Amino acid sequence: MQEYFMRQALALAREAAGAGEVPVGCVIVRDGLVVGCGRNRREEKQSAASHAELEAIVQANRALGSWRLDDCELYVTLEPCPMCAGAILNARISRVWFGARDRAFGACGGVTNLFMENFPHSPALVGGILEEDCRALLSAFFEGLRERVDITSCGLKTPELP
Repeated sequence: MQEYFMRQALALAREAAGAGEVPVGCVIVRDGLVVGCGRNRREEKQSAASHAELEAIVQANRALGSWRLDDCELYVTLEPCPMCAGAILNARISRVWFGARDRAFGACGGVTNLFMENFPHSPALVGGILEEDCRALLSAFFEGLRERVDITSCGLKTPELP
């Protein structure tokens, strides 16, 4: 069942990559039904807050008519950052399933683990769901970015040496 919902999150991550966004996708599930989904839209919206998890939380809040998501589980392709982990804590989501670990910004063990702190509503946490697929999508995206960046075309000229 976890792989089924993570595949839905991966489809959203692929959609994000196709739009030039870092490929992260997220779905929120309650009683076996998706009640919220999101993908990264930071570039599209020019908003630092437009992460996949936040988009999904907002959609789930609307669908359920409540800010409390305590009977919900969240599936995301990349370990949540501190901002998203804070939103997950505040929404009272019961369980978080993530794919790839984020050693740069991860707040569920990659750099720190906010869910291990003494908050009143910390979710259960499971990582590594379809990890290879999630990691491969991220790696391919960033590899493609590096290939498109040509440092010789940035307009700088090399000074002539005597």
